[in-house]
Amino acid sequence: MRQPTAPALPGRPTLQSVLRRAHLRLAFVAVTMAAVSLIMVAVIALRAYAGNNLNLLARSLAYTVEAALVFGDRIAATQAIVLIAKEEDVAEIVVSDSRGRPFAAWQSPTASAIARLERSVAGIALPGPVTVPVVHDGVVVGYVEVRGQGHQFFGFLLGGVGGILACLAVSVLGAYVSSKRVLRNIVAPLRALAGVAHAVRRERAFEQRVEPAAIAELNELGNDFNALLDEFEDWQNNLRHENASLEHKATHDALTGLPNRWQFEARLMRALDEAMVTGQRVAVLYLDCDRFKEINDGLGHEAGDAVLIGIAARLRTQLREVDLVARLGGDEFAVMLAPMRELASATRIAEDILSSMTPSIALSDGRTVATMMSIGIALYPDHACDANGLLRAADAAMYRAKRARPGSWQFAEGVAGQA
Repeated sequence: MRQPTAPALPGRPTLQSVLRRAHLRLAFVAVTMAAVSLIMVAVIALRAYAGNNLNLLARSLAYTVEAALVFGDRIAATQAIVLIAKEEDVAEIVVSDSRGRPFAAWQSPTASAIARLERSVAGIALPGPVTVPVVHDGVVVGYVEVRGQGHQFFGFLLGGVGGILACLAVSVLGAYVSSKRVLRNIVAPLRALAGVAHAVRRERAFEQRVEPAAIAELNELGNDFNALLDEFEDWQNNLRHENASLEHKATHDALTGLPNRWQFEARLMRALDEAMVTGQRVAVLYLDCDRFKEINDGLGHEAGDAVLIGIAARLRTQLREVDLVARLGGDEFAVMLAPMRELASATRIAEDILSSMTPSIALSDGRTVATMMSIGIALYPDHACDANGLLRAADAAMYRAKRARPGSWQFAEGVAGQA
């Protein structure tokens, strides 16, 4: 089951965003440093290569124009350097005589912006012009000066920049894939744990648990958190059990297990409120044991308790599930019949209760005790419209029945009927 996740606090980045930015920064720094290092090494190597190449080219040109310098043939010298220059990556070739006066020259056209950019880059990155002497029979007859064009170097530079951008793109993609894996292995378990903690804090859902994680530390953290939830759940269950036990003790009689006077009056008031809306009747039967004092004084309190428990058990068997029977105190009991559609139902139940008391009650020592009940019946709204009034009317009717004939029932004054 997917756990609910706790929302991030406003203004604070999520762990996922922090890790993702860290991956991207690491990838960017690593690729940039590697690219810069490679480019620097390549530039140094290319610079040395370009210097050697220009020096070889200059020596080759010196051999080529040697005869032209000796014979003073400027045209032949110019044709020779032009023929070679067209095949090489050079920007300018200058041939001078032994006194350093220009003898022949060639310069690469720089009409295009790219050519001018290449020459500017070459002037910064490549070694300066290479000058070699032209020697004839051991005598210097002139000099050849060669300056590089930088076309190859510029192409390498563009390729290097393109390679860096491609590596950055691949690194970003790799960092994204890596962050997804981090999210699955690290962030997802932490989110699940935070979701469970949020549910526990807001909803007191101590039954929720954190799923196992693939990473050992996170799995151990989840196990510890689940153990803590186990303790909280046990504590909550014990607290609920204690509260239910306290509530039961506060609303039930300790000896018979029946509802006590407080619960009876509370439920009677709710029944009267509903009857006021529906227009139905509610009946209250007030019961008293006729021989309880004699039994309690003659046979002892244990025998009296056994009689009260036996009376409670017999009362339960004579009532519907919707009816309520309670012990009000001592040997007094009360029954609420709600709703009561027919008046005869109250008299029938009273007769059934009296009949159920006829058999003797067996005591723990083997003796038996006979007992009788006197019952008073009061009706809503015939005799009273509130709980206290109904109880008083039923109590008065019970005492009239006890005085008239123990073991009988009577209605409250105002309704005829007597057993």
